[in-house]
Amino acid sequence: MTAPAVVIAAPASGSGKTTLATGLIGALRRAGHRVAPFKVGPDYIDPGYHGLAAGRPGRNLDPVLVGQDRVVPLYRHGAQGCDIAIVEGVMGLFDGRIDENRDDAIAEGSTAQVAGLLAAPVVLVVDARGHSQSLAALLHGFATYDSSVRLGGVILNRVGSERHEQVLRAACDRVGLPVLGALPRMAELEVPSRHLGLIPAVEHGSAATAAVEAMTELVAAHVDLRAIVALAGGSVLGAAWDPHVELDSAAEHATGGTSSDGDGRADDTRAMVRRQPASVDPTPESVSSGAGSGNVSGRDPLIAMAGGPAFTFGYAEHRELLVAAGARVVVFDPLSDVLPAGTAGLVLPGGFPEEHAGQLSANERLRTAVADGAARGLPIHAECAGLLYLTRSLDGHQMAGVIDADAEFGPRLTLGYRDAVALHDSALWRAGSRVRGHEFHRTRLVRTGSESPAWGWRATGSVAEGAVVRQVHASYLHTHPAGNPAAIARFVTAARRFDH
Repeated sequence: MTAPAVVIAAPASGSGKTTLATGLIGALRRAGHRVAPFKVGPDYIDPGYHGLAAGRPGRNLDPVLVGQDRVVPLYRHGAQGCDIAIVEGVMGLFDGRIDENRDDAIAEGSTAQVAGLLAAPVVLVVDARGHSQSLAALLHGFATYDSSVRLGGVILNRVGSERHEQVLRAACDRVGLPVLGALPRMAELEVPSRHLGLIPAVEHGSAATAAVEAMTELVAAHVDLRAIVALAGGSVLGAAWDPHVELDSAAEHATGGTSSDGDGRADDTRAMVRRQPASVDPTPESVSSGAGSGNVSGRDPLIAMAGGPAFTFGYAEHRELLVAAGARVVVFDPLSDVLPAGTAGLVLPGGFPEEHAGQLSANERLRTAVADGAARGLPIHAECAGLLYLTRSLDGHQMAGVIDADAEFGPRLTLGYRDAVALHDSALWRAGSRVRGHEFHRTRLVRTGSESPAWGWRATGSVAEGAVVRQVHASYLHTHPAGNPAAIARFVTAARRFDH
């Protein structure tokens, strides 16, 4: 039986969803529940706080990046062994991908869409500052905008006084929505943020743990947990997501002429799949100053995945797919570690390298090893932060120099979903592969060289972005591995072949 869910939504961004969802996860766990934490959309930061509160990985549900049909299987996978799930929404309840060609009331990728797919009730978190009796009109609008979305109650956040709470509760009663909690204004709970949102939990360290504990205390004291548990619901059917099944399916498409790589050519995807337990060794093995063969003595290829404070953006399913495809995965910290011995493939995910550029630059042994490995054909999958690390320099700090470009902090945020096409063959995609990805950065590349671009798409004009150099695929575009299992299998095969 799949755990029932409650979806935490809001009228708009900045209403306090993350504080409420994180505190609710922690409070329910403290009360003895096994809580599965989820976040709608391509957010990499909030799930870190969810994971601290739940004691298990925070996961994402994003219909845009993984496809609508995968949302329920991924939910069932992430909720295994739990008795309740808390799903934090994105932006406002009905906000999602902006698509002028779509006129549905519920936007693709919105909290409302995910709540509908899970058949789960929605709790609306309202920032009470500035609200009085007119709150009833706002709630009436959200409750009646689309009949497929079921509002189960309201949580009032940042309430100014007892009198203020009384007025707001009366407004909720007027539209028939129960108040499940009322949180007072608590400025000391504000978690430090910067240009891309909250500081990730990994970077915030003990302060993040203290913040999660404070959120837990606040919610436990001011939210009716029994009412939340009673409200939780949903009726999702079908099998849970399984990385082995996904890889088998990708192989079927590839060998059957309907490849998800987009070109219809059969490849050796089926041979890539090596059934392994879906587990990951979270600690680095012995390290060396350079990459070597990952298939020594017939062993499965070793994939080194960057982690630590500078590389915090990723999905739990990424490692699960790599392992299911036959790889051994070790996590290392580029701020201080060298490249793990026997590395046959390197994953450099997103994060905040601009905040740690000096320390990344000072780790010369790693920079040299990555550059040497790339020159020898080491498969490298680099997204956003990974792209920046592979440039010549970042804000004047020397980087690995694999890509003929410099990077600098830019004047504006680049944000949004992209429908991209692979422009060249790489260790992950064949030329012509179509992928949905997401950009989220404040840096830019300058003084770029002539490498082959990784992706192309149309925005206000044609865009060619990223770089493919030998077996290196580097780009600002974040992709979700669960939506692209064939690419993961292809990468593991490239790693298996490296220096072999």
